[in-house]
Amino acid sequence: MGKDVIIACDFASQEQVMNFLDKFEGRKPFVKIGMELFYGAGPDIVREIKRRGHPIFLDLKLCDIPNRVKKTMAVLRDLDVDMTNLHAFGTIEMMKAAVEGLTRPD
Repeated sequence: MGKDVIIACDFASQEQVMNFLDKFEGRKPFVKIGMELFYGAGPDIVREIKRRGHPIFLDLKLCDIPNRVKKTMAVLRDLDVDMTNLHAFGTIEMMKAAVEGLTRPD
Protein backbone atom coordinates (compact mmCIF):
# COMPACT_ATOMS: atom_id res chain seq x y z
CA MET A 1 0.00 0.00 0.00
CA GLY A 2 3.03 2.29 0.05
CA LYS A 3 2.50 3.70 3.54
CA ASP A 4 2.53 2.09 6.95
CA VAL A 5 -1.02 2.49 8.19
CA ILE A 6 -3.23 0.63 10.62
CA ILE A 7 -6.81 0.13 9.50
CA ALA A 8 -9.33 0.41 12.35
CA CYS A 9 -11.80 -2.46 12.25
CA ASP A 10 -14.30 -0.85 14.60
CA PHE A 11 -17.20 -3.06 13.63
CA ALA A 12 -19.77 -4.76 15.82
CA SER A 13 -19.49 -8.24 14.31
CA GLN A 14 -17.06 -10.69 12.77
CA GLU A 15 -19.13 -10.80 9.59
CA GLN A 16 -18.78 -7.04 9.08
CA VAL A 17 -15.02 -7.17 9.63
CA MET A 18 -14.51 -10.04 7.20
CA ASN A 19 -16.64 -8.38 4.52
CA PHE A 20 -14.56 -5.22 4.95
CA LEU A 21 -11.21 -7.04 4.82
CA ASP A 22 -12.29 -8.97 1.70
CA LYS A 23 -12.37 -5.63 -0.15
CA PHE A 24 -8.56 -5.37 0.04
CA GLU A 25 -8.28 -8.02 -2.71
CA GLY A 26 -5.23 -9.96 -1.59
CA ARG A 27 -3.49 -7.15 0.27
CA LYS A 28 -2.99 -7.68 3.99
CA PRO A 29 -3.13 -4.35 5.82
CA PHE A 30 -2.26 -4.00 9.48
CA VAL A 31 -5.58 -3.96 11.33
CA LYS A 32 -6.72 -2.64 14.70
CA ILE A 33 -9.16 -4.64 16.76
CA GLY A 34 -10.70 -2.53 19.49
CA MET A 35 -12.52 -3.35 22.69
CA GLU A 36 -16.03 -3.47 21.21
CA LEU A 37 -15.14 -6.05 18.57
CA PHE A 38 -12.87 -8.09 20.84
CA TYR A 39 -15.39 -8.26 23.66
CA GLY A 40 -18.23 -8.98 21.24
CA ALA A 41 -16.55 -11.56 19.02
CA GLY A 42 -13.97 -12.92 21.46
CA PRO A 43 -10.44 -14.12 20.77
CA ASP A 44 -11.56 -16.10 17.72
CA ILE A 45 -11.73 -12.84 15.77
CA VAL A 46 -8.00 -12.38 16.36
CA ARG A 47 -7.25 -15.95 15.32
CA GLU A 48 -9.28 -15.63 12.12
CA ILE A 49 -7.74 -12.33 11.06
CA LYS A 50 -4.25 -13.69 11.80
CA ARG A 51 -5.10 -16.84 9.81
CA ARG A 52 -5.88 -14.56 6.89
CA GLY A 53 -2.38 -13.07 7.15
CA HIS A 54 -3.05 -9.66 8.67
CA PRO A 55 -0.80 -8.12 11.32
CA ILE A 56 -2.91 -7.08 14.34
CA PHE A 57 -2.90 -4.20 16.80
CA LEU A 58 -5.13 -5.32 19.67
CA ASP A 59 -6.28 -2.05 21.23
CA LEU A 60 -7.50 -3.06 24.70
CA LYS A 61 -5.85 -0.31 26.78
CA LEU A 62 -4.94 -2.63 29.65
CA CYS A 63 -4.76 -1.14 33.12
CA ASP A 64 -5.16 -3.23 36.28
CA ILE A 65 -3.19 -4.63 39.17
CA PRO A 66 0.16 -6.03 37.99
CA ASN A 67 -0.74 -9.70 38.40
CA ARG A 68 -3.93 -9.33 36.30
CA VAL A 69 -2.06 -7.52 33.53
CA LYS A 70 0.71 -10.13 33.56
CA LYS A 71 -1.76 -12.99 33.15
CA THR A 72 -3.74 -11.13 30.51
CA MET A 73 -0.60 -10.39 28.51
CA ALA A 74 0.28 -14.11 28.61
CA VAL A 75 -3.10 -14.87 27.04
CA LEU A 76 -2.59 -12.17 24.39
CA ARG A 77 0.93 -13.48 23.71
CA ASP A 78 -0.60 -16.84 22.83
CA LEU A 79 -2.98 -15.08 20.39
CA ASP A 80 0.15 -13.91 18.54
CA VAL A 81 -0.94 -10.28 18.21
CA ASP A 82 1.68 -7.97 16.73
CA MET A 83 1.00 -5.03 19.00
CA THR A 84 -1.13 -4.22 22.02
CA ASN A 85 -1.25 -1.39 24.52
CA LEU A 86 -1.62 -0.57 28.17
CA HIS A 87 -1.97 2.62 30.15
CA ALA A 88 1.28 3.87 31.67
CA PHE A 89 -0.57 5.40 34.61
CA GLY A 90 -1.07 1.83 35.79
CA THR A 91 2.35 2.04 37.55
CA ILE A 92 5.81 0.89 36.62
CA GLU A 93 5.13 -2.39 38.42
CA MET A 94 2.19 -3.02 36.10
CA MET A 95 4.31 -2.30 33.02
CA LYS A 96 7.06 -4.65 34.24
CA ALA A 97 4.44 -7.33 34.90
CA ALA A 98 3.12 -6.84 31.36
CA VAL A 99 6.56 -7.55 29.94
CA GLU A 100 6.84 -10.66 32.13
CA GLY A 101 3.51 -11.85 30.77
CA LEU A 102 4.69 -11.37 27.20
CA THR A 103 7.95 -13.23 27.76
CA ARG A 104 7.77 -16.80 26.58
CA PRO A 105 9.31 -19.39 28.87
CA ASP A 106 12.60 -20.92 27.66
